[in-house]
Amino acid sequence: MLGLRPTVAEAGGPVDGPLTAHEAAREAEAELRRVLDARLRQASGTDPVFARDIADRVASLVLRGGKRLRTAFVWCGWRAAGGSGDATAVLRTGAALELVQGCALVHDDVMDGSPLRRGAPAVHVDLARLHAEARMTGSSEAFATSAAVLAGDLALAWADDLLTETALGSPHGTRLHREWQAMRGEMVAGQYRDLHAQATRASGVDEAVTIATLKSALYTVERPLAMGAVLAGSDATALDALRAAGRCAGLAFQLRDDLLGAFGDPAVTGKPADDDLRTRKLTYLLAVGSRLAEASGDQDALDVLVPGAPPSVSGDTVRRMRAALERTGARAAVESRITRLAERSLRHFGRACTEPSVRREFAALVERASTAAPEDTGDAA
Repeated sequence: MLGLRPTVAEAGGPVDGPLTAHEAAREAEAELRRVLDARLRQASGTDPVFARDIADRVASLVLRGGKRLRTAFVWCGWRAAGGSGDATAVLRTGAALELVQGCALVHDDVMDGSPLRRGAPAVHVDLARLHAEARMTGSSEAFATSAAVLAGDLALAWADDLLTETALGSPHGTRLHREWQAMRGEMVAGQYRDLHAQATRASGVDEAVTIATLKSALYTVERPLAMGAVLAGSDATALDALRAAGRCAGLAFQLRDDLLGAFGDPAVTGKPADDDLRTRKLTYLLAVGSRLAEASGDQDALDVLVPGAPPSVSGDTVRRMRAALERTGARAAVESRITRLAERSLRHFGRACTEPSVRREFAALVERASTAAPEDTGDAA
């Protein structure tokens, strides 16, 4: 039965015990592979060229790396709400989240013009290469952009299909689908607010937090926790506590990604380390840096950090920005907020869950999300 594994009881005999979050993520990986195998066969039956050029690239991206944190958070929400026994619906929900993450990454890389994802060329970059090598007519960039949009759409369609199938087979399917619907809307709203902030040259800290919350924090942790909880039939009080825990942990996760976007090692993160700086994208890190520079009268820092200013691809400018983020104390301020958010997340989770082993699992996940390099996040974490 999915959701249980053999363990050894104190008396010495084997018994069935619940999987850990890490083991559940592995099980969800296997489920994801089964789902993708079926979808690729379906795509081949629809059209072999589409299957080769688009469907195969979607499957490759989804299976290439990633920590499967969303699956683990679904599992924690389920266990926190008293879930036990057959966890098939939990694992399939986790697999659906990995597919919607694939959609977000493909589309985000197109909008940001990011060349690298999970240690390999981003999908639109790979499609531009395909266009050039096949000596197709027209603009390779236009072809790649359009095809990558379709690839992201396909990942979302697969995710929706899987979640809908799971919801139809669950006694809590209506509540599960409601969480899913809200999450998809939040993701689009967050992406649009990001674009809007760049177009309007927004620079406020509150705006940066709104974007980080909508675009990443909700669908990375809060919604996965809530989905797991509703699959266990959670009551409103426990669900509210889990939402609060997830929002804090999710925001910590995105702020860590902001830091990695400015100071990370591409060999570790699997993506460029200076995209956000080169475009002066509105992140919490840059917004705090701008505010601190203004408060201290550091005009040089203010000149290079103001989000939305005309972008520069100068390596020297990027170095000045990093130095300004250190000098103003912005980097340290973001580190401090990540720590506080992680601590608050654990307190909220403790209100919903009294099981020590599950609380330990959640604490370990929050630490991974807020301290380690989230190589699978991009801006759409």
